[in-house]
Amino acid sequence: MCTVCGCGTSAIDGQKHEGGDHAHAHDHDHAHHRAEDGSVHYGRGIAGVHVPGMSQERIIQVERDVLSKNDAYAAENRRYFERNGIYALNFVSSPGSGKTSLLVRTINGLKDRLTISVVEGDQQTTNDALRIRKTGARAIQINTGKGCHLDAHMLGHAVEDLAPEPGSALFIENVGNLVCPAAFDLGEAHKVVVLSVTEGEDKPLKYPDMFAAADLMILNKADLLPHLDFNLGLCIANALRVNPRLQTLTVSSRSGEGMEAFYAWLEASFARRASRTKVA
Repeated sequence: MCTVCGCGTSAIDGQKHEGGDHAHAHDHDHAHHRAEDGSVHYGRGIAGVHVPGMSQERIIQVERDVLSKNDAYAAENRRYFERNGIYALNFVSSPGSGKTSLLVRTINGLKDRLTISVVEGDQQTTNDALRIRKTGARAIQINTGKGCHLDAHMLGHAVEDLAPEPGSALFIENVGNLVCPAAFDLGEAHKVVVLSVTEGEDKPLKYPDMFAAADLMILNKADLLPHLDFNLGLCIANALRVNPRLQTLTVSSRSGEGMEAFYAWLEASFARRASRTKVA
């Protein structure tokens, strides 16, 4: 269960709901705010999230405990990557954005220029790892069960098993979710958020934490734009409202449109990071 985003946390911390409706009512004034337009907001407290039966102060303490432990593992991962010249990218998105197709296309496009291995994250199945292996790249699957994101501890164990080559790239395909993975550092060089043009221009505003945490937004499925009522400029503007430093690329992993620009970004970023590591 995720203690940071609050999903599946009704029994967190061993707290039980006693007294039926009476106990439920006590929590109301701490949990939500009703706006003038009638909408109800459960993220207006100091914790920014609501967990039934848990005070805002206790939520913050649990978050700090969880994230501090995760950050320690992430720091270990980052030291390992830097020591071995491994360039790690954390790909995050909602389900169905085309992350796996994007990675398959990228591996096939760069296999003569860059060694790439992949860590796949899903709740169940090994479908995506099998798709990656068909390209000739090595891949390992992490199934999180009810978990809604990868964490740095999971990744560290996966990397031990995968053993990426020194000087190579490591692609981490996170669990499809625009909420939970935003809070968890894995030790990666960059978070790359993938948004398909079928999802709507307002997604950066609806899920701001993810777009704020990312360094690059890839707008995928550009081949569908002629068939959709999607305002590309508005989507980019919304993303930049959340994160003015966010870089953006528009691609189609199906047709190949824009992919060379992504390859160029990836290789230039890899080279800059390698140069900084050598200087350090």
